[in-house]
Amino acid sequence: MKKFANKVNAKITEKVIMAQTLLRSQRGEGFVDTAIKILISVVIGALVLGGLYALFGETVLPTLKQRIQDMFNYGG
Repeated sequence: MKKFANKVNAKITEKVIMAQTLLRSQRGEGFVDTAIKILISVVIGALVLGGLYALFGETVLPTLKQRIQDMFNYGG
């Protein structure tokens, strides 16, 4: 029983030391860093989406529309 109590005490002590270390830690990420990362992600996403929209609007869709019209223009 004493061996079990020592194991439990050691685990509790380990967890307390880990919690103290985490609370004293000065390491971390600031709000400004996170905001800049989000802003960069939004801008890059908008550029990619705009590029895809331009590509599909000017290149792919007119060609696709013409192919569909040619495919159904069998009687005329």
